[in-house]
Amino acid sequence: MASFSLDRIPNNVDLSSDPRLQKALELWQPNFARWWQEMGPSGFQQDHIYLRTAVDVAPGGWAHFDFVRMPEYRWGIFLAPSQRDRVIGFGDNLGRPVWNEVPGELRKELRRIIVTQGDTEPASVEQQRQLGQTAPSLYDLRNLFQVNVEEGRHLWAMVYLLHRYFGRDGREEAEEMLVRHSGDADTPRLLEAFNKPIASWLDFFCFAMFADRDGKYQLAALAESGFDPLARSTQFMLTEEAHHLFVGETGIGRIVERTAELMVQDPSEDVTRCGGIPLDMIQRYVNEWFSTSLDLFGGEDSSNAARYFAAGLKGRYRECSDARYDDHVALESAYRLCAPGADGALHEMQIPMRRAMNAILRDSYADECRRAVERWNVHLRGRGIGFTLRLPSLAFNRRQGVFAGMLATPAGQPLVAAEFDRARDEFLPSSRDRAYVASLMVPVYEPGKIAGWIAPPRKGINGKPPELEYVRRASA
Repeated sequence: MASFSLDRIPNNVDLSSDPRLQKALELWQPNFARWWQEMGPSGFQQDHIYLRTAVDVAPGGWAHFDFVRMPEYRWGIFLAPSQRDRVIGFGDNLGRPVWNEVPGELRKELRRIIVTQGDTEPASVEQQRQLGQTAPSLYDLRNLFQVNVEEGRHLWAMVYLLHRYFGRDGREEAEEMLVRHSGDADTPRLLEAFNKPIASWLDFFCFAMFADRDGKYQLAALAESGFDPLARSTQFMLTEEAHHLFVGETGIGRIVERTAELMVQDPSEDVTRCGGIPLDMIQRYVNEWFSTSLDLFGGEDSSNAARYFAAGLKGRYRECSDARYDDHVALESAYRLCAPGADGALHEMQIPMRRAMNAILRDSYADECRRAVERWNVHLRGRGIGFTLRLPSLAFNRRQGVFAGMLATPAGQPLVAAEFDRARDEFLPSSRDRAYVASLMVPVYEPGKIAGWIAPPRKGINGKPPELEYVRRASA
């Protein structure tokens, strides 16, 4: 195991060798702790949670599992190991040595990338602050808190980069991370999806499935960066991010499984009579969160994306390791993009490949989401249920990019405003849907027990049984 600093901030970046940086981060640390107490999980700060903590970056032993109170969690700074003689893998700087300091001409762009990524991390913690009050099981409660503390660590990763490489500007940006709050009327988070309320566990699982998966693709694109400290930070963040996606995909999968079980039991297939969530309702939540998460990729035709790629700051998904990319300069090729025309119908257009980097990243993301949805459908088919869950069209319910403001069905058929208004509750969660889902959100804190609207997990955490008391309540 690597030798890490035993300072107040666990790290593998030799923080003690830079007293000025260490002092700056130690001054930021109590502000973070105060934010966590005020904006982190509500009502569970004194409980002992079975959490994993990053202690290393080695693939076989990077995490330590134990019961810990969340305010005492050891948030730290960990970068993946450096690669000797690593070179930039794409863009105009292809083949040149990576940067270990910020190039002056790219300072503004790099800071914007880091701040945008960093702002999403505390935002999701704030969005999920009240969810523990309605957890369907101690297993799920523990998973929520694991996601929360790791989002906190990811904030530390970005704050370290801001402090270490951007001087006073970076310190000020780090402070602003704790001033903005999800949904705040005056100081909201930077991206719209991170200002949406997460009112139920169905919302949470959809968020972890779709919005956190966007996070995976953004981190993977940054893991290709020619700015080596950013690439190494995001490489290790991806190690932790995998659990967040697992929570989302299996959470929805367990809801689908329970709904299917109830449908088979009830001749009328009306699962609301026995406290289940109907499949068409699940579909409406999928429609909402997938479309919202698509907006996180930004505009499909983007000069910023072209500039980031050209400079070597942000690549495509697995740019340097995926065989599908045989041209890492992308100056001569074009991307075929579907977009609404003046007549309201969808038409195909071509844009330069570099300007399509957001769309290419989004396409890879959508393909992975489709594979996950198909895994849910396999279970439905296995139960003999004809309903098929689907991802909505890329044109549905969009507020960013070429589809922004377009009214369409989930299948992508254009609608006029009156038609959309009449059919809206068929496409997206209605107030009635939300009220029904809210009525099911009753906490289950007894070890081994689970709410009736979701199936139990097939296995527990870190080899432990699913019925383990993963959260030891201080008030119990």
